Amino acid sequence: MSQRTLSQGQPNRNARSSGGKRPRSIVNQRRTPWGAIVAVAAVIAFAAVVVVIVAVTGKKSPAAKGEVMPASVSGAVTSERAPQRVADTSGIPGVVAWNTSGWPGDGSTPSGALEHQHVDGPVTYTETPPVGGPHNATWLNAGIYDKPVPAERAVHDMEHGAVWITYQPSLSPAAVKSLRDFVLTQKELGEETSAGTSSSRYIVMSPWSSDQLPAAVVISAWGHQLSVASTSDARLQRFVDVFRSSKYSPEQGEAVDGVPTNVGGRPLAK
Repeated sequence: MSQRTLSQGQPNRNARSSGGKRPRSIVNQRRTPWGAIVAVAAVIAFAAVVVVIVAVTGKKSPAAKGEVMPASVSGAVTSERAPQRVADTSGIPGVVAWNTSGWPGDGSTPSGALEHQHVDGPVTYTETPPVGGPHNATWLNAGIYDKPVPAERAVHDMEHGAVWITYQPSLSPAAVKSLRDFVLTQKELGEETSAGTSSSRYIVMSPWSSDQLPAAVVISAWGHQLSVASTSDARLQRFVDVFRSSKYSPEQGEAVDGVPTNVGGRPLAK
């Protein structure tokens, strides 16, 4: 547009004011840098969101993702009444059986049968590892642990149908890995927990507190036990197939999970 067609009142860039000075150009007037302000505000807002996300996700400590051991038990010591050994009917060579009459059954505890009452404190069991007997009212969350677990809680898991695999702490790392792999190949079974429908392998695996086991590996279910020298022994699978969450379980299908972590623990793997 030429100077001649400038609208009235619009300054002529070539004209000077009455004072002889060139008027300040509109182009040269300082403008508020709205674009830069918006960009900086956007960066700050994004950084704030990142900080909030990190703060929220960072509330869990690194330990929250790892193993948590089940709580130990405390109270008066209970001595298990020795159960009577009976003939095994599973057909698996080497399985040792104990009298489980009354439980499963009518809930009684006939003379010579495994006890099944709840107790608060530690239990002195007659078998190593235990195959049943008095146990804590709260089970542990089933799965793989790399430290010994409270027997009083593991026995409760067996009452619900879990099998408990224990091994000597001197077992080689390769053998322990083989045993873990064996556990993780087992099919998960449905269960009902306090939080709703879930699933579990119904297996607890943990080292024993000492090498005072009958063999390198011992697998136990309620009233039944098998000792093996090798983690590749085919009878381990047969034992799982026959005894896990089966007719031999006094409370078959009851939960072996769903206990708060500070009591029931958190296994390395389920």
